[in-house]
Amino acid sequence: MTQQPFELPHFYMPYPARLNPHVDEARAHSTRWAREMGMLEGSGIWTQADLDAHDYGLLCAYTHPDCDGPALSLITDWYVWVFFFDDHFLETFKRSQDRAGGKAYLDRLPLFMPLDPAAAVPEPENPVEAGLADLWARTVPSMSANWRRRFAVATEHLLNESLWELSNINEGRVANPVEYIEMRRKVGGAPWSAGLVEYATAEVPAEVAETRPLRVLMETFSDAVHLRNDLFSYQREVEDEGELSNGVLVLETFFGCTTQEAADTVNDVLTSRLHQFEHTALTEVPALALEKGLTPDRVAAVAAYTKGLQDWQSGGHEWHMRSSRYMNKGARSQSPWQRLTGLGTSGTDVRALLAEAGATGASPTPSGPWGKRLRAYTHVPFQQVGPSIVPEIRMPYPLRLSPELEGARERIPGWCHSVGILSEGVWDEDKLVLFDLPLASAGMRPEATPDEIDLITQWLVWGTYADDYYPMVFGARRDFAGAKLCTERLSACMPLHGEPAPPPANGLERSLADLWRRTTADMPAQAREVVRRSVETMTHSWLWELSNQFQHRIPDPVDYLEMRRATFGSDLTMNLCRLGQGPSIPQEVYRSGPVRALENSASDFLTMVNDLVSYQKEIEYEGEVHNAVLVVQNFFHCDYPTAARIVGDLMNQRMRQFEHVVEHELPVVYEDLRLSGDERAAVGRYVEQLQDWMAGVLHWHLECRPRYGAEWLGRRTHRFVPDRPPAPPVPAPALRVG
Repeated sequence: MTQQPFELPHFYMPYPARLNPHVDEARAHSTRWAREMGMLEGSGIWTQADLDAHDYGLLCAYTHPDCDGPALSLITDWYVWVFFFDDHFLETFKRSQDRAGGKAYLDRLPLFMPLDPAAAVPEPENPVEAGLADLWARTVPSMSANWRRRFAVATEHLLNESLWELSNINEGRVANPVEYIEMRRKVGGAPWSAGLVEYATAEVPAEVAETRPLRVLMETFSDAVHLRNDLFSYQREVEDEGELSNGVLVLETFFGCTTQEAADTVNDVLTSRLHQFEHTALTEVPALALEKGLTPDRVAAVAAYTKGLQDWQSGGHEWHMRSSRYMNKGARSQSPWQRLTGLGTSGTDVRALLAEAGATGASPTPSGPWGKRLRAYTHVPFQQVGPSIVPEIRMPYPLRLSPELEGARERIPGWCHSVGILSEGVWDEDKLVLFDLPLASAGMRPEATPDEIDLITQWLVWGTYADDYYPMVFGARRDFAGAKLCTERLSACMPLHGEPAPPPANGLERSLADLWRRTTADMPAQAREVVRRSVETMTHSWLWELSNQFQHRIPDPVDYLEMRRATFGSDLTMNLCRLGQGPSIPQEVYRSGPVRALENSASDFLTMVNDLVSYQKEIEYEGEVHNAVLVVQNFFHCDYPTAARIVGDLMNQRMRQFEHVVEHELPVVYEDLRLSGDERAAVGRYVEQLQDWMAGVLHWHLECRPRYGAEWLGRRTHRFVPDRPPAPPVPAPALRVG
């Protein structure tokens, strides 16, 4: 192998790796099993020497140190299978760029994972199918139906998203960072690995398996596993295989920086994700257990699973440093803390110690004396930052305004007075008029009827008002219990099956009850559930914001960008866009990867527009910690103009991704799902509505000077604003931003 393209960084890994004593048993078993499944000589993919060199028995013995011999052997067989699949798909379909053949191959694999263990499966036609059929039959009888469903979905994602990688190779396209993180979770297999952690430790109780804390544990685990793998496998994937799905390459391309700088930044993101894992495990998971009233045995199951994920991180790192599959020259096989001996510390790398403790970044990016973990808690609020910096914004779609705009402006004050949201001390009619939310709805739905434009305007008013209400009413007095009760009562204002709602206690509840009744009156139960869930996603995300605010904690960048979709109300807005589509778009279209990517990129574009435009309002006047520009400032320890430029670049990349999906990926969805002409036309109309959403809401942000303009902010009533300290000088990062 040629010289390594970069020096491996200092990894944050404070937990020692432990080796399962049944390692030799697992090695021997997996070798016999791979030969029986036809994966070795004769497969054209592996030989016995390949399997021995990769040493998946060692991987599983390190990542599952406490399970018994039979369980370790079964888990090792799963990993042999998944790595064989990866190499088989590479040789058979990626190298030849045969997408049609790859899709036909992948379409058969779910047939070997029936949720009913007694169901028949087809006759396997290759080693991948044979291995999956055998493993599924041996694994699922000991697990619940809930686990079976979740593991099957994770396995299908792992398999199917290989087509996304193949498409990127076909197009010669490198993903943007947000797109990459999302897709890497699916194609990288770590959510699938988390399912096997449950098998080896304890199954997560069904009542908490889908909650935010458990989802964040799995996602942070996944991101850290994948980013670590990207660092170790860069040379093999990028230089040998021509792979474009590698985090180092993604950041190298996005920032226009050197490979070393990109690798160091990937390691910084990896470290931040591990910090988020620890934060969630120690703060959100215990609170969830209390909230759900988990019994001691169920609490113990969650704790065992969490520890299992932690063990996987340590063990996976140790295996990467030993496996011939990866570049690992210069990697440290021992924690710096373990090198502190009675001989003194002269031989210890102090920077490695600091990186191991999470006290500082290991990259050349300036990290300051507090380091990334501590710096997240040391932001000085209410700094004078001056007018918001808004870089050039890419908007390829024309603005269209509804002719009903003036009528909506005239009618909205009457509705607000009737439901009482202008008499609670948060807004008055002057604010309502100045914020001009009918302008946003007129751009979002230019072809809506008067009734439709009024309904959309009222939802926008309610969401914006509630977004102001939570921090002003609950944040100012640090009343998390009150906010939680409010959130529960708002859910009760949206009955699903005709049950009576509680009498509204205030304008916030009264307005939501009125909107719910009129929006869902003619909806089937399933559609009502979707709308209610989208509202709850938004209201529960405001509790997450309050929690961070009370801890004075700037969020992890990945967690922030994903939660920002919820705090912005993107799910609700997109459901409002879907209301006019009726049943003409099949649900599998909405569930498809390209349509989800389309919606997420549109949402991220607008959330970053909002954060750029509202920076002065939130940072200088509201003491906020939830703003993408501030998150970037904190992560890279850079100044405001540099952070605004980075956010602006990412915002425009998300718009380019939206355009790419429309042009290249939606036609593939049409073919894959065999959509009729009417269904394709309906999807086209939905895409146009998303385009109108972006163009209209961007226009509103740029025109709504009374809410965001520097000349108006000093006149507005905010929460208590102390004397604002000037912003301290912050050095720009060494990272070059292209």
